[in-house]
Amino acid sequence: MVGDMSETNRLVSNSEGDTRMTRCPAHIVMASIPAHGHVNPSLAVITELVARGHRVSYVNDPSFAGVVASTGATLVPYRTELPFDGDPAGWPQDPVAVQDVFLDDALAMTPVLQELFAGDRPDLVLYDIGAYAARAVAEAHGVPVLQLSPTMVGWEGIEEDLAEVFDAIRTGPGGPEHYRRFEEWLAATGAVVRDVERFKNRPDRAIALIPRALQPNADRVDPGRITFVGQCFGDRSHQGGWQRPAGAERVLLVSLGSAYTDRPAFYRECLEAFGGLPGWHVVLQIGKHTDEAALGEVPANVEVHRWVPQFDVLAQADAFVTHAGTGGASEGMFHGVPMIAVPQAVDQFANADSLVALGVARRLDTEDATAAALRAALLELTADPGTAGRLAGLSEQARAEGGTARAADLVEAGLERAAAV
Repeated sequence: MVGDMSETNRLVSNSEGDTRMTRCPAHIVMASIPAHGHVNPSLAVITELVARGHRVSYVNDPSFAGVVASTGATLVPYRTELPFDGDPAGWPQDPVAVQDVFLDDALAMTPVLQELFAGDRPDLVLYDIGAYAARAVAEAHGVPVLQLSPTMVGWEGIEEDLAEVFDAIRTGPGGPEHYRRFEEWLAATGAVVRDVERFKNRPDRAIALIPRALQPNADRVDPGRITFVGQCFGDRSHQGGWQRPAGAERVLLVSLGSAYTDRPAFYRECLEAFGGLPGWHVVLQIGKHTDEAALGEVPANVEVHRWVPQFDVLAQADAFVTHAGTGGASEGMFHGVPMIAVPQAVDQFANADSLVALGVARRLDTEDATAAALRAALLELTADPGTAGRLAGLSEQARAEGGTARAADLVEAGLERAAAV
């Protein structure tokens, strides 16, 4: 219990070697869904909290057991109802059906959390934006709760700005039934907040694990509820390294992330655009869904991989062709790398537009990403001193937001607030 440890403090060394006074030990529950884009942003924060002496129970599907173990947290398994990460075809196209899938997943996670709370009540709950059940169960048990958002957050007036989207889900085929099921689940679980849209879109407190520069309508985000800390980076030595080849004047990374990688035609356009381009060495990540033979002849200045340690490559890169996922976009900004954004799904389109508005990227939708367009975008971006200057400023801002250490400090501040109640 938080109140039981109000007088217990000790010195601990964190993962960066700093020694600080921390309240310890606390039992923290972290809940997320089994998708790399949702889990990975939290890993460094969880690792840091464990290094500071806290005990973390991490609720996720057993398929993420190894990832969770790498942080020092203890896996609390639940069987997800979501399509597994890397299977984009498994997701329905209808927006109401997508919401139903997330609700079904919350229903699957709920009894696991209830059993955990009954036998090992936590002092604080952290939850990913997709892990609705954690907020509901925490509210029902009176446990303080803090959202860790791996992507953009809701702003003041979002309901009005996106009224057409919300109305289409609420009143479209299946919409009324979805809202009825969601409200019944909230009531049965004992959640304090019963309004569905407020419950989904307005956490009482949140830590946004993205640069503020990537947040739409950032000036309308309530700083009393939400704090931006930028992307949280941890030790990634276990991922291996990458070394810039001797003689490579410039390096270009091409990656569409981990899920939307079955794009052999796009990769062929990239090979035509950048293959043999004087002075450029190309690192092409194709993921696990594309047959390398489908690429055809690979030019001598291109290396092809199923997966690369992206953060390490970007630290040495001069340009980045990306799907504009939040992680990739944040890493590109952190390293000051100009980007060609080729969005594939969900928030990637908004991220691409944000990067363009910031003056550090070009957006090319997949159907427009021809070899000629890709090459022209690369040459224009990397020749523009204004782009380089803007990236330098954004990189400095991103680094100043505090990252992992600040996120962990905010979590511990939440523990202290709870102890004072």
